[in-house]
Amino acid sequence: MSLLNLRHLHVFNVVAATGGVRRSSDTLLRASSAVARSVAALEHSLDAQLFERKGRGMLLTAAGEAVKLRVDRIEAELREVRDDALRLRDRNGGQVGSLDALFNERRLQATVLLAETHHMPSVARLMEVSPSAVSQAISMLEGILGQPLFFRTAHGMLPTDAGRRWTERFERALAELRHIPEDIAALAGIVQGTVTVGALPLARSQLLPAALARVLEKHPRLQIRSLESPYEELAAGLMSGRIDFIVGALRAFSGDTFDMRSLFADSAALIARTGHPLAQRKKLSAADLEGYPWVLSRAGTPLRESIEQFFRDSGLDVPRAAVETGDLALLRGLLVSSDMLTVISAHQLHHEISTGQLTALPFAMRGMERTIGIMQRKGAHLSPGARALQLEIEAAAASWE
Repeated sequence: MSLLNLRHLHVFNVVAATGGVRRSSDTLLRASSAVARSVAALEHSLDAQLFERKGRGMLLTAAGEAVKLRVDRIEAELREVRDDALRLRDRNGGQVGSLDALFNERRLQATVLLAETHHMPSVARLMEVSPSAVSQAISMLEGILGQPLFFRTAHGMLPTDAGRRWTERFERALAELRHIPEDIAALAGIVQGTVTVGALPLARSQLLPAALARVLEKHPRLQIRSLESPYEELAAGLMSGRIDFIVGALRAFSGDTFDMRSLFADSAALIARTGHPLAQRKKLSAADLEGYPWVLSRAGTPLRESIEQFFRDSGLDVPRAAVETGDLALLRGLLVSSDMLTVISAHQLHHEISTGQLTALPFAMRGMERTIGIMQRKGAHLSPGARALQLEIEAAAASWE
């Protein structure tokens, strides 16, 4: 779906603040007829009445209140960009345009896409415009902010320091813009739109599939996008608004940036194939593990560091990984077809354990507990679809306790 017109939304917000078209025309420096046309065009785009026209002024409807909440958040992001540009102007000189001038969704979209692709012709193809139109949009935005947003390198167009800061805020503004039609639909009891969830390994095997099945059964017009990148990439997407929330193992150091809600505690276990020589033992010691090859997560990952710390704290030799992998399919295949050992959450291998291919060995792994939960950006206002999916994730997690 095409993006709503940010200029119309800005006009809408001024009308909402002043209480009428005539009063807002002075603030906007536009004729009353032009203001009225912008509001009518926005209502037509959303197929919703945003104002009640009363003798004492224009009052927001429920749909109007929902739109205003998002537009206020968009304005806050763009105001932070302009304030930052003003600080740079005071330090380095240059001109900075008005806040109103930033309300152009195509310029913001071109900037965000160029920061992602580093290639102007690719942005042009994605936006279905000419490269010169993209170049002009970027130049206009640079002129408004009084600072270059990109510099040309052998690796393409890369954002400047200011460009990186501002692009993150532009992305969040565009995310708010995308959620407006979803908010309006929810007022009529329809949950729709796209939800993007960052899925960490501990959520992928059972928790997220169960929740997705339930939410899509209730809300078939929803579309879910699952991203399985490393945590650092998912966290960056969460900050920019590209990702609605992350589900998986919580990171203690993320509390300053994200709101975190725990769902359940999970423990890692020593896993091997059901026919493994150690599988018949009632209790294992560290000495029993000697001589068997290990397949472990890649060095530097939280799980690998926890495994190594467990063995060090127990006064044991740290296992040497014969194979390092972050691919769960490869891990399963190696375990099922050999005498390799691994340490991982049993939830991640639930299907293989329940069908008798793999088993958890009787070896205590104290201190390997992790909290599984949901992370979202502080202050984020989730779409109705994202809230619905979170409720199903919480319900699925509660059924396991």
